[in-house]
Amino acid sequence: MISSEPVRRAILLVEDNPIDLDLTRRAFARSQLVNPLEVARDGAEALAWLARWEAGEPLPLVVLLDLKLPKVDGLEVLRRYREHALARTVPIVVLTSSAEDCDIAQAYGDGANSYIVKPVDFDKFLEVTSQIKLYWCLLNQPPSAHPPAGVPGVAGST
Repeated sequence: MISSEPVRRAILLVEDNPIDLDLTRRAFARSQLVNPLEVARDGAEALAWLARWEAGEPLPLVVLLDLKLPKVDGLEVLRRYREHALARTVPIVVLTSSAEDCDIAQAYGDGANSYIVKPVDFDKFLEVTSQIKLYWCLLNQPPSAHPPAGVPGVAGST
């Protein structure tokens, strides 16, 4: 039997801190997010998603990217995603504890679509995740999960 339910594109959360990971999961559950949440626990895992997308896995709806990551830092992940033919179109929201002007400027300079400083208070974090859900999952019109043939820079395209 074929399901009439639409396939919900995942949100890729790149987060190494187990407390922040749990907080994010609980906040999205409380806001009744229907999109699956995929997790990369360091920058190397985040970069490994590039090969998965090249192999045909659907692109995420949005990437929530921490900056302070082990193995490969978040700014390098951001730069590599923006250099990649498939990943360059995926919206990337930096969700980090850093409110440093230099981090904000660098993230936007490297192609971030948004920069959010993680609130410490759970209720405020719940508000942030509700806004992420509203804008990035419901209102924003993302590019296709599978870019069509003919998209410049994509292997096999004209």
